[in-house]
Amino acid sequence: MSSFMYYLLPAVGGYTLTSLYLLKNPHILHKKKQTAFHCTHISHRGGAGERIESTMEAFTHAVEVGTEMLELDCHLTRDGYLIVSHDENLLRQTGLDANISDLKLEELPLYKERLEVTFYTGRHSTGSDRKFVLLEDVFRKFPKMPVNIEVKEFNKELIKKVSALVKKHDREDITVWACVESAVMKECHKVNSTMPYMFTVRRGLLLLLLYYTGLLPFVTLGESFLQFYLPQIINTTYIPEPGILRSRLVISLVEKLTLRKGLFKHLKDRGIQIHLFVCNEERDIEAAFAAGATGVMSDYPTLLADYIRSHRKAT
Repeated sequence: MSSFMYYLLPAVGGYTLTSLYLLKNPHILHKKKQTAFHCTHISHRGGAGERIESTMEAFTHAVEVGTEMLELDCHLTRDGYLIVSHDENLLRQTGLDANISDLKLEELPLYKERLEVTFYTGRHSTGSDRKFVLLEDVFRKFPKMPVNIEVKEFNKELIKKVSALVKKHDREDITVWACVESAVMKECHKVNSTMPYMFTVRRGLLLLLLYYTGLLPFVTLGESFLQFYLPQIINTTYIPEPGILRSRLVISLVEKLTLRKGLFKHLKDRGIQIHLFVCNEERDIEAAFAAGATGVMSDYPTLLADYIRSHRKAT
């Protein structure tokens, strides 16, 4: 036993020291990623707190106040049009209990006049524009604006059409694949591997495992963006469905496990951007940047722009 420990301890010590050194100096093993853009200000659903979410009015307003990326979701209508909408079912947004995939473009209803802000319980948004917008119209209106597209379902036709539209408008370097499910992301990347992409939930959990086991510095990462909830918004501005996230103890543990400055610095040194969302109060924006986020996503683009401007003046 003593002879075993004689060899084990130096091996473990050497591995630990090597891992820590490479964690702080990732350029030794990895070439730094060079994305076509860097965004500090990201507008969630185009700024769902200040205008009706995902409308052209919302996107236009966000761009006017200084956003550097638009975040959106899209779905296919029955006649094959790519519609910007967070939900596939229209009940929450319009009051009509129908799926986008069951309706033709001309059959889509208007958004409600007042729409609750998902990530700010009790707050509502309004606007003069209540029409659903085509993804292609967003690309035409903002040809140079980075766009983060979340694909919520395993739909090969949808993924192919998004890719074709991105190629048509020559914006592969400024349009980002985002998905929660790894199977969906795999299909997105298969269809268009030139577009940068986000960590999925499974890949994010693997990232944490690699970090805590010391293996992260040795592993190649294909993703260019890490995007996840700022834990402190849960059960404050955003109240999730009943479940494990209702527990304050769980949220505290999640915060301690995920908001690791050493991890964030390593990723940033490798050229991977970190976006925390959905920060709808100044204290949440401040906490996100303090944790090491390179960008913050908000439903309130004016609030975020004002914070960034004042922070830059202060520094």
